[in-house]
Amino acid sequence: MQKKLLVGLLRSRRGIIGVSIIGFLLLLSAVAPLIIPIESYFRWNDPDYWINNPKTVAPFWTNFFGPKEFEHLSLDRNDAKVISELSEGIRVDNYRFEVNMQADSFPDDIMFLYSAKYGDIPPVLQIDIKRPDNNTFTVYYSSLPPSSNTNTTFSDRIFSTNENVKEALNQYQSLFYYSISGLEPQVVIFSDTNKPNVLKGVYQISEKFFLFDNYSSVQDVGLILGGKVFGIMGTDDLRRDLAVGIIWGIPIALFIGLTVSIFSIAIGLIYGVVAGYRGKRTDESMMRVNDIFYALPTLPLLILLSITYGRSIFLIIGFLLIFSWMGTAKVIRSIALQTRNFQYVEAAKLMGQSDIRVIFKHIIPQLLPLTFASIAIAVPAAILTEAALSFIGLGDPSLPTWGQILRDANTADAASRGVWWWIVPPGLMIALTALAFFLIGNTLDSIANPLRNRNKRA
Repeated sequence: MQKKLLVGLLRSRRGIIGVSIIGFLLLLSAVAPLIIPIESYFRWNDPDYWINNPKTVAPFWTNFFGPKEFEHLSLDRNDAKVISELSEGIRVDNYRFEVNMQADSFPDDIMFLYSAKYGDIPPVLQIDIKRPDNNTFTVYYSSLPPSSNTNTTFSDRIFSTNENVKEALNQYQSLFYYSISGLEPQVVIFSDTNKPNVLKGVYQISEKFFLFDNYSSVQDVGLILGGKVFGIMGTDDLRRDLAVGIIWGIPIALFIGLTVSIFSIAIGLIYGVVAGYRGKRTDESMMRVNDIFYALPTLPLLILLSITYGRSIFLIIGFLLIFSWMGTAKVIRSIALQTRNFQYVEAAKLMGQSDIRVIFKHIIPQLLPLTFASIAIAVPAAILTEAALSFIGLGDPSLPTWGQILRDANTADAASRGVWWWIVPPGLMIALTALAFFLIGNTLDSIANPLRNRNKRA
């Protein structure tokens, strides 16, 4: 029968679509640790980890449907051309970055990152920008803070809003045919001298370190140009890459959905079979317990339990299990009432087999096809319930779940602000995953449920 289910699933158009979607999600879950730093999972809520990303910007592909906005650019030491020179006993380490500016808009900001190790004499940092029109702007010139010992490592980032940068740019007013007073430094740096439009072309941005002793060295350098578009799915108010959150949310959603559905269906299966097989007072008492659980208001109780006992993902799974088995138990019980009178069950009882052996060897195996269909159909409900709990603030806040992303978007009024990329992707992923399991479950049910097949033929 299991082979028949698999063959029927792969022959059905709905089944193939569902299996393809789940296969794609499983593939993303498998490669996620290989393509995404695992640290991003554990530091999802740490603002310092995402500090180099732009704040609340759209996906890069939106450039295909309108003006070409500047795409966020982050460069590190490996992207720089290093030139070391020795002049009058002073070592000059020049780290040169090349930026090909082709956007129609200016960067939002500029950050120059560096880390240097030095002794008694602090190095001097000079930042030069050579533009496509062959003008060179020296935007920063200053020594690093003095050292109190012979082995100091100092790290810092210089923003384009730095007062020294603004003052340095004012000396180039004579090159422009319009006033640059009041313009942001990044606008001045990337502006045409004839009109306040973007000057397109290749820019050479150099961080020069003047090192005065053999103890001094440059540990790290970097350049960040804040853009208006970034990544596949953009960023949120905490500068988090939403594509990372969406991908990490896949294994979490599958884990929650499959764990809750498998265990709840298994509990319902055993409970229903025992009640139906034993009958009489056992059946009556077990079904009254089932009815009590059925009558409980699920969502209010889940909220109360989450508030009382905590919001760990494992506690949430446990709470969902408590309220997810009753429907299966009712259906299985009604089937078991019929199955216990079948000849092979009666024969097993006449041979002296125990009730437990009859249940687990002769009855439950016959119900497995229907169980598989029930598991697939139950997965979307578990995923949606967890997303609902996360949306109202009762999910596990430490995990990048789709519901948690939607909750953060709702808290930040993303809908009213037009930040659609914060809302649509997690919503689509929830809907897509639910659809895939529904298609698989519906297909399996049509194969495993004889009554449904009979009705279809009729």
